[in-house]
Amino acid sequence: MKGDQVVHSLELLLDEPSDQQVRDEWDALAAAGLPNQSAHRAPSNRPHVTLAAAGHIAASADAALVPVGMRLPVPVLLGAPILFGRADRLTLARLVVPSTELLSVHAQTLRLGADHLVDDSGAGAALMPHSLPGHWTPHVTLARRLTADELTRALAVLDTRATIEGHAVGLRHWDGDAKTEYVLAGRAC
Repeated sequence: MKGDQVVHSLELLLDEPSDQQVRDEWDALAAAGLPNQSAHRAPSNRPHVTLAAAGHIAASADAALVPVGMRLPVPVLLGAPILFGRADRLTLARLVVPSTELLSVHAQTLRLGADHLVDDSGAGAALMPHSLPGHWTPHVTLARRLTADELTRALAVLDTRATIEGHAVGLRHWDGDAKTEYVLAGRAC
């Protein structure tokens, strides 16, 4: 895959209060004239925690992941801001504290979904490297493609000491090819 493009992913969705708190941060960035995730107007654009990303995730994964959905709700704590990327193209996110329960959900998702992941060529399991155990950093994205100057301004806008306590209440399969979400368990906010 090229760049930071994610074609298919398996994601946790947040409860309504947590979802709204993240959207409020998106709106604060927008009000300051900064890049933010609210700029994407699709109804499926919502705060989420990506568990797995691959070139393609077969529809058969949806049924295989029922046991993961049965574990919901799962407590989540969104903590300090974190950065991904390089100096001219930064992604600002909130770290989701990797609790034992969240790490277990991640591991179960990868175990149950492994036979349903394929790469761009259609061959074999192909998790993106940042989804692998030991490399996964759970987070909720606030803004993409920030310059260093925009990052400085964004951090001044946000309350970087604040935390968001909530629950993951939904599991979805995002199909980037069709630009469609399939909520597998719980509810979409």
